[in-house]
Amino acid sequence: MIEVGVITLSKKRKAAPQPNTSSREDKAPTLKDMLSADILQKLKLQADELKASEEKQKQDALAKAEEARKQEQKRNENDMSYLLDHYKVDNSKYK
Repeated sequence: MIEVGVITLSKKRKAAPQPNTSSREDKAPTLKDMLSADILQKLKLQADELKASEEKQKQDALAKAEEARKQEQKRNENDMSYLLDHYKVDNSKYK
């Protein structure tokens, strides 16, 4: 009898280093820790205002693009050459 041995090779996984909470206390305070609460509140308010203005700009751009599309469609509906070029002839409906 011939036995075939199966060798499995696997990579050893390195464990993720655990954050040491005591080392954080030894470090210098962060910018957030150094700022006062009212300054943080102002910064958060300013960030919210910027997000709102960006959202408004996106919606305005979408509305403008939609209006331009509608204007183009309306112009094409009145253009006879465009209508003739894009007219689909299906004679099987009329038999």
